[in-house]
Amino acid sequence: MKKEYNFSKGKRGAVVSAPKGKTRITIRIDDDILNWFREQVDTAGGGSYQTLINDALREHITSQQEPIEVILRRVVREELTAAK
Repeated sequence: MKKEYNFSKGKRGAVVSAPKGKTRITIRIDDDILNWFREQVDTAGGGSYQTLINDALREHITSQQEPIEVILRRVVREELTAAK
């Protein structure tokens, strides 16, 4: 090891920049959820749990056919009917 290192040309931030169309974020996920995604990747023989989470979110978004307002109105109607 050297006694001194020269960091005058060093750069702050990620060593590898994110590819176009990707954004680096920090997110808090429950441990059990993260562990589940990691286990899925391990079971599949490798890959990226982050890609798996991204795919799951994309599938959820594209599977949503009804706007949230329609869903809420339906649920409220069902609850009011059940309460009568």
